[in-house]
Amino acid sequence: MSRKNWFVLVLMLLGGLGIFAFSLRHTNLNQLGVDLAHLRWGWFAVAIGCIVLYLGLEGVVVKIFMADRYPTFTWKNAFRLPLIEQLFNGLTPFSTGGQPAQLVAMLQAGVEGGMASSVLLMKFVVFQAMIVVNFIISIVIGFHYIAEKLHALSLLVLFGFTIHLGVIVALLMVMYWYSFTKRVTNLVLLPVRWFGGEHRYQRLGHKLNQKIDTFYQESVKMKREYNKLGKVAVVTLLQLLAYYIIPYFILLALGVTGINLVMVMSLHVLIFMIISLFPIPGGTGGAEYSFSVLFLSFVHSQSKLVLAMFLWRLLTYYFGIFAGMIALMIKPDKVAN
Repeated sequence: MSRKNWFVLVLMLLGGLGIFAFSLRHTNLNQLGVDLAHLRWGWFAVAIGCIVLYLGLEGVVVKIFMADRYPTFTWKNAFRLPLIEQLFNGLTPFSTGGQPAQLVAMLQAGVEGGMASSVLLMKFVVFQAMIVVNFIISIVIGFHYIAEKLHALSLLVLFGFTIHLGVIVALLMVMYWYSFTKRVTNLVLLPVRWFGGEHRYQRLGHKLNQKIDTFYQESVKMKREYNKLGKVAVVTLLQLLAYYIIPYFILLALGVTGINLVMVMSLHVLIFMIISLFPIPGGTGGAEYSFSVLFLSFVHSQSKLVLAMFLWRLLTYYFGIFAGMIALMIKPDKVAN
């Protein structure tokens, strides 16, 4: 990790502690201690198991893609990859650092650069598609709840859904309407020529067209691997379900009863969407706020709500960061070319 990454990590830890301390301002600390002492550790262990399963299933996805390309790509390498992704996603705005970090990790294992990029691209496409599917289901189930509780959050949810759906539509356009997409891209870039000059227009146009060409070439390979993509889609769906169910088990660990499993999972999907819009690494601030607002109706005790938010954030954000730091210290196994 670079000095910049260490600085961001310390900043995020301090920010998280600051938010937790701010949340305690109207909380009875004695009651918080009682709630923690009576935590049902069995249910919390299940929540820990869910985040471990979430990370492990992404390793399974990597292994499925690499099995016929590099048979000697080990399970250790496959499980190391999502941990590194979690670390650098958590340290960069909009989770932009995960993909390059995974690419570096695969290159360290001896995987050819083009092949590594292809695998990561296919993994990204399937993951985005499954996210959109989950978003659609969750909007149907839980959007009215957000609209009633806080109108501003409902606007963020719609905006987030539009962005994720737009990514999938853009990728599908490249796959099936390659020439048309290139023409549209060049038209969209015309304002850059008008206001930014010919040089910037040519440079940006060349870079975007190069990325479109790369993705199209990879999409041709993807079309020949429908069976593999189907397997990966099922594993990714299970992976996301393991992640979305975590708040449910945290609430059970705190002794909260009468909670609707489907509603809790749907709200967590929508929180995931809201977090993706915040430019601060890990969605710090927005994540805690949206969780406390949306789960207020399930948890009527202020101390339990703060504790639930802390435990949820610990598992869904900080766990991945510290696991990724450990993964960085593990030397990858070199593949046989």
